[in-house]
Amino acid sequence: MCGRWWKKRDSDEPDDHALGYSRGGFTTKIHLLCDSHGHPLHVHITPGPTHESKVLATVLADVKVVGDARDGALHPQRLAGDKAYRADWIDKFLLEMNIVPVIPCRTTEDRSARPVRFDKKAYRRRNIIERLIGWIKENRRILTRFEKTAKNYIGMLKVAFIQRYLRILLA
Repeated sequence: MCGRWWKKRDSDEPDDHALGYSRGGFTTKIHLLCDSHGHPLHVHITPGPTHESKVLATVLADVKVVGDARDGALHPQRLAGDKAYRADWIDKFLLEMNIVPVIPCRTTEDRSARPVRFDKKAYRRRNIIERLIGWIKENRRILTRFEKTAKNYIGMLKVAFIQRYLRILLA
């Protein structure tokens, strides 16, 4: 018997399987994008120690909205995030995409130096994504990450999203 006896690696599967070691052990960070009603649009996972801001461009680039421009806005008008997303390059990146950043300033930062004014009222709606994450964490299989590979874990996240959409449609 010659040749390789092991399976060929899947090119979509990251080497680390989106697992990173932190104080709490092996962790995975879930990056979500949802609409204003809490409907999930896209998910991306990274190892736990990865900073949120490093994946923002990837998450926004991977979203594909299908529809007709006559139906209304097909791209986000505002993007809310916590202080982890506060960086000048993120403000510039979002403004170039015609998206208004709704990200609070850090306590050590001068608010007048920013190109946009912080909208407190819009920021209060950020709880929508927090509730979506809370709902996802109610799914035991996702919370404890039963899947060993990142590809299968994303598959289970998408199954949870399908379940959520079916509940909306059938209610």
